[in-house]
Amino acid sequence: MVAAAKNAQLTRSTEDYLKAIFKLQSQGGAAQTSAIAEALAVAPPSVSGMVRRMAESGLLQHTPYRGVQLTQSGIQAALRILRRHRVLETYLASKLGYAWDSVHREAERLEHGASDELIERMAMALGNPRHDPHGAPIPTPAGELEHEELTPLAEVPEGEVAELRRVSDRDPEMLRYLGSLGLKPGVTLEVGARQPFRGPLTLRLLSHPSREIIIGRELASMLYCEVKPKEAG
Repeated sequence: MVAAAKNAQLTRSTEDYLKAIFKLQSQGGAAQTSAIAEALAVAPPSVSGMVRRMAESGLLQHTPYRGVQLTQSGIQAALRILRRHRVLETYLASKLGYAWDSVHREAERLEHGASDELIERMAMALGNPRHDPHGAPIPTPAGELEHEELTPLAEVPEGEVAELRRVSDRDPEMLRYLGSLGLKPGVTLEVGARQPFRGPLTLRLLSHPSREIIIGRELASMLYCEVKPKEAG
């Protein structure tokens, strides 16, 4: 049954579910049906029916009251969809001039109809990138996904230097705001003063030494960084 699921043509709805469950599962174990419903903006009874059908197809396992987990077949299918999505985002931004706040929605429309051959040609034209415009790792054609140990900017201590590596792509308005501040993956910054009681924090962009910006703690919690080791001496 699992082998059959791997080779079957998946519906758009099934692909959306696979991607959502994979992301939820990556954040901490089994995905609860309520979280799946929220992620896809659908009613919980609809989730229950789809979960049952996907379990019958060998794409996931559902333990009542404990949530849903993708099988190995489901994980590979989800990674294939993620690769399509992230290669499309990168191509739209790099080759067609789309703004980084609009590529997510456009890729959502295109990912279900794009063939694997088209995606691989796009990837080759891009030089086989490892990350999409928001810093998310792009799965390889073999279904391998780079694991990164990143720290939310809100948790980086004062005085530390960090490279911004990844931001959420779900909110176009937030992305436009980050872009206006110059906060995009690849930027190196120094964390300055933090206000108490979860108040805002000050950042200094090292590419613009004279420029300081202030952002809220909630926004900082959605930006993921690699903390740089301090130089000796």
